[in-house]
Amino acid sequence: MDRDRGLDRLLPLRPVEFHILLSLSGGERHGYGIIQDIESRGESPAPDVGTMYRALARMAEAGLIEAAERRPAPEIAERRNYYRITAVGTRVARAEAQRLASLMKAARLGGLLTRDLK
Repeated sequence: MDRDRGLDRLLPLRPVEFHILLSLSGGERHGYGIIQDIESRGESPAPDVGTMYRALARMAEAGLIEAAERRPAPEIAERRNYYRITAVGTRVARAEAQRLASLMKAARLGGLLTRDLK
């Protein structure tokens, strides 16, 4: 547990960063694929392209994600950068999910939310 104390400096995550990590926890994706995944969950509006790529750069610099080697088939002319979550990124995403769950519990205990609200 002591090794995770360094994760505190990375928390709380921005919503876009949490959604990116959530998306990448399902496997490698390119930027537009991440946007599509966020849209498919319907939980929040998908970020615009500029916000997405600034977040990806920040997260790569922080070691939460990294470039993946995966590329589309050679006959596809598109050049896309694929990303994957790192071990640190996974620990940070879990810590953020636990932080959010604690906030939800406090909101329920404080009467702001009911148990029926998911």
